[in-house]
Amino acid sequence: MEAASSDQYRSSSSAASSPARRYYLPKPGGLRRPISFEDSPDWDDIHLDDGIHLATASASASASVSITSSAYPSPTPSLLPSAAATAAACRDRKLAGATLVWKDLTVSSLAANTNRFSDRLVKSSNGYALPATLTVIMGPARSGKSTLLRAIAGRLSATERMYGQVFVNGAKSPLPYGSYGYVDRDDVLIESLTVREMLYFSALLQLPGFLSSNKSIVEEAIAAMSLGDHADKLIGGNCFMKRLPAGERRRVSIARELVMRPHVLFIDEPLYNLDSVSALLLMVTLKKLASTGCTIVFTMYQSSTEVFGLFDRICLLSNGNTLFFGETLACLQHFSNAGFPCPIMQSPSDHFLRAINTDFDRIIAMCKNLQDDQGDFSSVSMDTAVAIRTLEATYKQSADSVAVESVIAKLTEKEGPCLKSKGRASDAARIVVLTWRSLLIMSRDSKYFWTRLVLCMLIALSIGTIFTDIGHSLSSVMVRISAIFAFVSFVILLSVSGVPAHIDEIKIYFHEETNRHSGTMVFLLGNFLSSISFLFLISISSSLVLYFLIGLRNEFSFLIYFVITIFMCLLANEALMMIIAYIWLETHKCTLTLVFLYVIMMLVAGYFRMRGNLPYPVWTYPLSFISFHTYAVQGLVENEYVGTSFAVGQIRTIPGVQAVRGSYDISSSANAKWVNLLVLLLMAIGYRIVLYLLLRLDVRKHARRVRYWRSWWPSVHSAAGAK
Repeated sequence: MEAASSDQYRSSSSAASSPARRYYLPKPGGLRRPISFEDSPDWDDIHLDDGIHLATASASASASVSITSSAYPSPTPSLLPSAAATAAACRDRKLAGATLVWKDLTVSSLAANTNRFSDRLVKSSNGYALPATLTVIMGPARSGKSTLLRAIAGRLSATERMYGQVFVNGAKSPLPYGSYGYVDRDDVLIESLTVREMLYFSALLQLPGFLSSNKSIVEEAIAAMSLGDHADKLIGGNCFMKRLPAGERRRVSIARELVMRPHVLFIDEPLYNLDSVSALLLMVTLKKLASTGCTIVFTMYQSSTEVFGLFDRICLLSNGNTLFFGETLACLQHFSNAGFPCPIMQSPSDHFLRAINTDFDRIIAMCKNLQDDQGDFSSVSMDTAVAIRTLEATYKQSADSVAVESVIAKLTEKEGPCLKSKGRASDAARIVVLTWRSLLIMSRDSKYFWTRLVLCMLIALSIGTIFTDIGHSLSSVMVRISAIFAFVSFVILLSVSGVPAHIDEIKIYFHEETNRHSGTMVFLLGNFLSSISFLFLISISSSLVLYFLIGLRNEFSFLIYFVITIFMCLLANEALMMIIAYIWLETHKCTLTLVFLYVIMMLVAGYFRMRGNLPYPVWTYPLSFISFHTYAVQGLVENEYVGTSFAVGQIRTIPGVQAVRGSYDISSSANAKWVNLLVLLLMAIGYRIVLYLLLRLDVRKHARRVRYWRSWWPSVHSAAGAK
């Protein structure tokens, strides 16, 4: 009986003693694993074990396999806890997962040339995920696996619409805040923080209370993801320390969501960009995490045989269609029943993808006339379109499909305990945390302000030494104005060195705002408060170098006005840089855009040609009115020359304003310079209001619904198309 059952998984004459064989046969009791609901007293009337047994018994019947536990050991017995051990772990930690059920779930996307949701990315999918289990959604690229994951988690974009039902503990209700964690495919981490600091700040943003009360939670998350050896290492590394490897970075992303102690954890491609060793270590860690009672659902393109042995259930998709849902080992039997048995020496996931990935049709076309040492390429001769249709039809008519429907009916028959929203940090606390975190990041990362500070000091020293000892005669007026104009222009221009840092800030904001760890106003206030000190440091240090080298008025009040004007100019420019960073999210495009804007502002500032002589449309209005250079240079020149006079010959003198007006247009009023300073302040506020509206209204997401913007704007949120 044992040999006969194993032959069903064999597609060649490979020896029965092959070590890979044990992964293709059901694990002892693996199809009859009971699920514990210690924290769900209201579910006493529902016998979930019976429901699970019903599903697995049908699968076992279809497989016609009868295997004793002594004959086929588990591939990783030390890492796959038994049902009793799982239940004990749940009781010890008093942590219960949640049952998830999706029924007739369909997701449509907005068609490219219409305003209708007509493109179906996921089609009538049914399935469930249980506590203390790993449920994987697997399929080739563009099969809809990431879309299905987002639909279950309630995180679809504005260009996607869901039909069908999602149940949480038997109730049709969305997952509340704090009850679940979602890990994106790409790791969005702060390179200049250590692992422990990253998790501390994440806990402070998500949970009420301060550091002392959240410290144990952070240490628990570090231990859960086996990050103890890396806890005090910088994520991005430095000149004395290497950056964290990809596997550990992935662990940090998952640990960031664990500080909320979620009932459900969603992970999009947990093994993305990981080597085989890192992938296996991460999946073992997730298996241990699931053993504490957490419900884990994730997507995956393909896996090794060892990793495949850790999965509990698999949802196999192709072009949005569900080809199988059930126990992972029963999936092998399903393929065998459909006429596509898995070769004994081949990884199950490789075999699945080979059968359902239409990209292999191109390989078949290339190999038609080629032969290998053993004849033709029979291993790649399978028609994937035929395989997909056969697998889908076989599944719909199989006992596995009936079993899934029976379990779904059991799990949705009666509502279980409702998941409650956990407390969150107040907005005031979040502002303090973000300000503190930003100050720490800016002090460590040279690309924020330190590089700019050094460059501004060098440019101030260069301009100062070039224009030193120019005297205070009438002939020195234009030379000194040139020095002021050059200083203002280059200090603003050198700000582009901070573009990468602003792009990182925007990306971190998007990640935290999507997970509801932060908010628009909280982010802007935290960024503003933390940047003030560094911008003022740049302003005062570079201004002091230039001010005395070019011989400006030696009075404290005039010096302070000079420093404040440069500071206000940088403050307004910082907001403009954030807007451009939000629009492009790409260093090259942001830099080109800013340099172009700065050059235009320099041209219309009144230095090369007086503002009154500029062509009125476009150049005078509106460009000269929105230029930082216009108000900064005009205010500094008025600060220097209003109230002064110059001797013309031995008898006659002329006011400083009159001496300047031949080359630059300024006002003779003593209060005119304060008007220019006020305009710079209003520009700094106005640009931040524009940035707030862009972030708050999520303009990027809505603009992507227009085909033109889809081709020009890079994607920030999860891709609208299925992965």
